Amino acid sequence: MAAEYGPDWWVPIYRRAFPTLMSAVAVEHDGWAQRGGIDRLLTLSCGRTYTVDEKIRTQDWPDVLLERWSDEARQSPGWVQKPLACDFIAYAHAPAATCVLLPVPALQRAWRQHGRSWIGLYGQRRAENPGYTSVSVPVPRGVLMQAIVEAMFVA
Repeated sequence: MAAEYGPDWWVPIYRRAFPTLMSAVAVEHDGWAQRGGIDRLLTLSCGRTYTVDEKIRTQDWPDVLLERWSDEARQSPGWVQKPLACDFIAYAHAPAATCVLLPVPALQRAWRQHGRSWIGLYGQRRAENPGYTSVSVPVPRGVLMQAIVEAMFVA
């Protein structure tokens, strides 16, 4: 994450999302929490805690890039399909200073239900990184949010 999008950038967003926020502690050291997708621990005044994996896009796009493969050649699952320890993915669009809080269990269930059709409908985007290529699917926000709501209904 770029320095300009550090804790001073994130905390006002978390305060808008969680009015009783008491602290927002960054998880900066490698360990089980970082590997489980936890970038920040939020604590509310009632004592409730939430763990968040932070994603940021430096342009405003009408979609959410769901990371299918973090390393395509090794078939390493991306965050939309690997087991995560966090409660939410905080998916921000930096220029607008907006954020979509995606509840991980419902998000991943929506992916299991719709991922294949989304790949066919919206295609995939590859990002070349040093030593690996990640692959993501750009799903329109409205489509994704509707699928998450539907994934919350369990029959």
